[in-house]
Amino acid sequence: MREIYADHAATTFPRPPAVAAAMTAYLNNIGCSPGRGGYKRSLDAARLVYESRSRLAELFNAARPEQVIFTPSVTYSLNLLLKGLLRTGDHVLVSSVEHNSVVRPLSRLAGELELQVEFLQCNPDSSLDPLQVKKKLRPSTRLVILTHASNVTGALLPVYETGEILAGTDTFYAVDAAQTAGSEEVDFAALRCDYLAFTGHKGLLGPPGIGGMCISERAAEITEPLVEGGTGSRSEQERQPGFLPDKFESGTQNVPGIAGLNAGVLTVLDAGTEALGRQKRELTERFRQGLAQIPGIKVYGPTDAAATTATISVSIEGMDSGDLSFILDQAYGIMTRSGLHCAPYAHRTLGTFPAGTLRFSFGYGSTQLDVTEILAALKEITTAR
Repeated sequence: MREIYADHAATTFPRPPAVAAAMTAYLNNIGCSPGRGGYKRSLDAARLVYESRSRLAELFNAARPEQVIFTPSVTYSLNLLLKGLLRTGDHVLVSSVEHNSVVRPLSRLAGELELQVEFLQCNPDSSLDPLQVKKKLRPSTRLVILTHASNVTGALLPVYETGEILAGTDTFYAVDAAQTAGSEEVDFAALRCDYLAFTGHKGLLGPPGIGGMCISERAAEITEPLVEGGTGSRSEQERQPGFLPDKFESGTQNVPGIAGLNAGVLTVLDAGTEALGRQKRELTERFRQGLAQIPGIKVYGPTDAAATTATISVSIEGMDSGDLSFILDQAYGIMTRSGLHCAPYAHRTLGTFPAGTLRFSFGYGSTQLDVTEILAALKEITTAR
């Protein structure tokens, strides 16, 4: 039985062979920590880290490579910015389709700091009117945080329009690009945001355990680090260095992960995000058209392919999404994600809470044959009911 991987919104698979090769090359040929010695291998490690930082700055159009901060994940990046920026009594605007990586730390901070967290209510298809941001903005609004795309429906939120609305204000702006980096235009300068959080193991084609964020100069100055410790710089000082990237990068770095991410980003740059995004959208649109021909399947999210990523959530009347995912895996070799997708607010917006949905997501390596066979399997399952 041929396996079909349709869970790229969770993590990409398979990855380009260059990713594993780069990680192995680092482990076998360098193997040392950057910034912890003046010998050749340590300097080689430092050059590798800087090269990856520079490639990400190029991809995201950040002014300086030092504005790219490496973290263990996009979740870590979001926690860093939320806990490092927000203060007692701040007002925060957040969309109603955010991932728990935003909702959970905000929920705790709301209790501890008496934050005023206000949700920007998305439409039933997960889209958002940017005028909501303008209407709800207050003098006390410290932060607006938006996911670039819903991890449940793929709906693209108006992140560029929001940046225009906030330009010139004192409000900080954060964009979660976990679902879009590598396949959509993610331009740090054009977004006019202060924080751009990303992960390495999805559209950037890197390994798990590596992520990061781009940070503006004004945000870097005021944001407190989440972790403090050894940086390999200013070791004579008891306080954390205040300059980038050291302010936010304490401890031994995940250099194997950075090496793999570097290779993944190079693949993205060579192919072009526009071409990669177009390929995924074509597959998604064909899949959406095929779903429309199968009775009993409900599709969630925007109907316009240009308004979504390569992610589609569905349900079949009378079937549990977990059962459907199990059948697809066991009988057809099709791997999907069922349930609430760590985004309960998104499902409340869709009206699918608490049952959730079945999510299909396409990415690097997905093919037209995958779409054809998934549609055939769904048709067979619904016909047999």
